[in-house]
Amino acid sequence: MPGEWNNKLNSFQKIILLKSIRADKVTIALQNYIIEQIGKQYVTPPTFQLSLCFRDSSNVTPLIFVLSSGSDPIASFMKLVDEMDMRSRF
Repeated sequence: MPGEWNNKLNSFQKIILLKSIRADKVTIALQNYIIEQIGKQYVTPPTFQLSLCFRDSSNVTPLIFVLSSGSDPIASFMKLVDEMDMRSRF
């Protein structure tokens, strides 16, 4: 915040002011606020572990991959196949 406003406002008040000036920056400000108040683990997504997901699956609860552009899970899938010694079934 410019000038003395940086010291006068608390973090939440800064977010409210930012919303009125630059609404596109509110998401980043909220992430910083959450990190400041309760910790980084609440904004950091967990890493995807295919082996743990495979343990939760069965013939009635299969794994379904929802892909976004640029994602390629085949390397992780082939690594799991090799780790489980299932290359002959693939």
